[in-house]
Amino acid sequence: MRELAVHYCPKCGFYAFYQLSRNAVCPRCDEKMMSLDMRYQDFMDLDCAQRDELLARKLIEHSPLVARLVKPHRENNNREIIANLVTVIEGMSQEIKALEADNKKQKETVAWMHDMIWDMVKKQRRESSV
Repeated sequence: MRELAVHYCPKCGFYAFYQLSRNAVCPRCDEKMMSLDMRYQDFMDLDCAQRDELLARKLIEHSPLVARLVKPHRENNNREIIANLVTVIEGMSQEIKALEADNKKQKETVAWMHDMIWDMVKKQRRESSV
């Protein structure tokens, strides 16, 4: 048997518990309800004030008005863009350091093999000339 899931209406904030998401339709405004990303038992452990706060945050997050107000900030948030770029650059510099260490090891191997091959060629020439 499926566990109950918590669903809320993004329009009016009404919440209810359903086993199947397809059955989650708001009885007040006939809107399709959205599922909360939390277990039923965790939701039930919250007191009324915590539930109200959680649902208020969800309603604000999905509000078209808030989305319109926040859109320019998200598009022009230079600090966040710079922070993301710094993180990417740091990751790339670590990768470059690892590649440089690997390249150095490979160059040392090639130099060793080159010296060994030339030593063998010289030895073979000496033996053939004797």
